[in-house]
Amino acid sequence: MSYYPPPGQQGGYPPYQGHSPQPSYGQYPPPSNSPYPPQQPYGQPPPMQNQGYPPPGGYPPQQAGYGAPPPQGAYGAPPQQGGYGQPPYGQQPPPQGYPPQQPYGAPQYGAPPPQQGYGAPPPGQYGAPPPQPYGAPSPQPYGAPSPQPHGAPYGAPTQPTPPSLGYIPNQTAPVDVSHDVEGLHKAMKGFGTNEKELIRILSKPDPVIIATIRTQYNQRFMKNLINDLASETSGYFKQGLLAIARGPLTQDAHQLHDAVKGLGTKESVLNDVLLGRSNADINAIKAEYQHLFQRSLEADLRADLSAATEQMFVMVVSARRADDSAPVLPHQVDADVADLQRAIGSAVTKDPVHVAQILTSRSDAQLRAIALAYHQKFAKPLAAVIRGRFSGHMEDALLLVLARAVNRADSDAELLEAAMAGMGTKDELLVNRVVRIHWDRRYLQQVKAAYKGRYHRDLATRIKGETRGDYERLMLACIE
Repeated sequence: MSYYPPPGQQGGYPPYQGHSPQPSYGQYPPPSNSPYPPQQPYGQPPPMQNQGYPPPGGYPPQQAGYGAPPPQGAYGAPPQQGGYGQPPYGQQPPPQGYPPQQPYGAPQYGAPPPQQGYGAPPPGQYGAPPPQPYGAPSPQPYGAPSPQPHGAPYGAPTQPTPPSLGYIPNQTAPVDVSHDVEGLHKAMKGFGTNEKELIRILSKPDPVIIATIRTQYNQRFMKNLINDLASETSGYFKQGLLAIARGPLTQDAHQLHDAVKGLGTKESVLNDVLLGRSNADINAIKAEYQHLFQRSLEADLRADLSAATEQMFVMVVSARRADDSAPVLPHQVDADVADLQRAIGSAVTKDPVHVAQILTSRSDAQLRAIALAYHQKFAKPLAAVIRGRFSGHMEDALLLVLARAVNRADSDAELLEAAMAGMGTKDELLVNRVVRIHWDRRYLQQVKAAYKGRYHRDLATRIKGETRGDYERLMLACIE
């Protein structure tokens, strides 16, 4: 499995940066027995809090002392400059509130990323940060001036990476979705099911709109949209609809639970859901898992994994990764390269836990700089060395961490092909990988371009050859 840009590509495709926080959304209050904190009325500032984040089973806000600004994403909070959906530094942000309604999947307000700083590797050079998605925050280029004091260590205070869109519980939008709510009810009412209508309504909204549709459906008809979809559909078509209707956060928790329950472990699912995620997303997933299953995700991972892979995933769910705003300091990159070389060692002297500790605790920008410096110093790609020293789940996990940092879109394109290659289709993986990339329409286009560049055919054509019926129509609607 290759983790480098395909031949002829200049710098590869942009790495997925995740979603920055959106302007405040209207929210419905959770049920009285909900473990989540009550949502504030639309347009009202949140109360002062002094809680830590997160206690088991809940999602309290970030710490805020007297006079501190509200948490990112809350009403009244200053927008993160340069984030997805935000103007660049120095420009006035758009008015607070949910952005003007547009057709589902339309590009949102954003700004071109800043130019690469002095000292950044030129485009096309191995390990250079690829061009950033429109409106995404630009990672700190290798060798660029650090925003922190010279010599600041990893772990120095930085701007926390915000949660991805859909990873704030109970977040809904003040938009009219009554037409979609009525359409879903009509499609499942009475004898038979209108599968085409279910596909049309559910395949395009973003995570917040999906949560709004689900909430209003449940309130209007005193029913449960998830239960209704489960009873009216079947097979992989049902799995795809449920993955969409749950939203990305709840679906991640369900996938992890399915991966560790019973005999055996679905290692690919653990990799897909947990590796290369921000601390905010990991904390949200852990709390949602605790809420849904009254169990600790870390405890379940420890029970199902062993040896170095167990320790690696415990590190991952500890959510202590460097934030996207962390500086890339050349002397620390050189130290990491030397540590990696010693830890990889020979087949006898290697230290997989130390390798995992370095790769899972660095930001994407830092990992790209490490990969570049390692290749320059030892004349071998770091991924190739890992592939030659490790095997099984540990090899796959380490390679995926590195691949997602170097070129996330290309990595996801490769995962999609892996779900369809060989004898038989790995349908559960395909469903969840398609649904996961479809939440961000701009990033979806990058993955489709990466797939075509790597495999010289359209992703849609490939999916048509591996799926049938309503299952096929849902997968194609998600990516088209």
